[in-house]
Amino acid sequence: MQREAITGLVLAGGRGSRMEGRDKGLQLFNGLPLALHALCRLKPQVGRVVISANRNLAAYSAFGVPVCQDAVTTGTEDFAGPLAGVLSGLALCQTPYLLTVPCDAPFFPRDLAGRLAAALIRENADCASAVATDGSVTTAHPVFCLMDASQARRSLPVFLQGGGRSVKGWLARQRTVEVIFDSENYKTGCFANANTLEELQTLEKVESLQKPPFSPPSTD
Repeated sequence: MQREAITGLVLAGGRGSRMEGRDKGLQLFNGLPLALHALCRLKPQVGRVVISANRNLAAYSAFGVPVCQDAVTTGTEDFAGPLAGVLSGLALCQTPYLLTVPCDAPFFPRDLAGRLAAALIRENADCASAVATDGSVTTAHPVFCLMDASQARRSLPVFLQGGGRSVKGWLARQRTVEVIFDSENYKTGCFANANTLEELQTLEKVESLQKPPFSPPSTD
């Protein structure tokens, strides 16, 4: 699978409820917004990148890539969750595959797309998606997901219209392959994320440890 066949989607449309309501993607991590870290890490792996956001759209647009807003709402001031962002990203996706990553995990593997794509190809056409798994805790990280865009366009609207909001719940309805990315410790591993301001500060302190052996040196 060539990188040009994949559109990358940075999910930054959440409420930031555990971060005092702040826009998580715009919180600074080592001097740059978290979402920009994710964008720079994802961009070399895919053909095109899109950001899903629901506020501060001008700030996200300044990153130089298209920005999409949720088309699905809960009917309140809440956002409908990451799957609503995925659905909006699919509307802008012009490639066969869509790869989603959250905005708050600045250390995700630099070969994420390649390894998920290889796993998807090893399966067959019936496999709809591939998700990353942290080998140390054998727990899937469903928001790190490479999906067949055509299959997602068919199944996701039905799931959302039925009231579904869980990424795990949606993936459970389709054939999904899990790909193990080993790390020594989940809290300081390649999928470590920041849900609170305290966790964000912790990630900054351990940044020097975030170089999994399978990740090539940065060329950013």
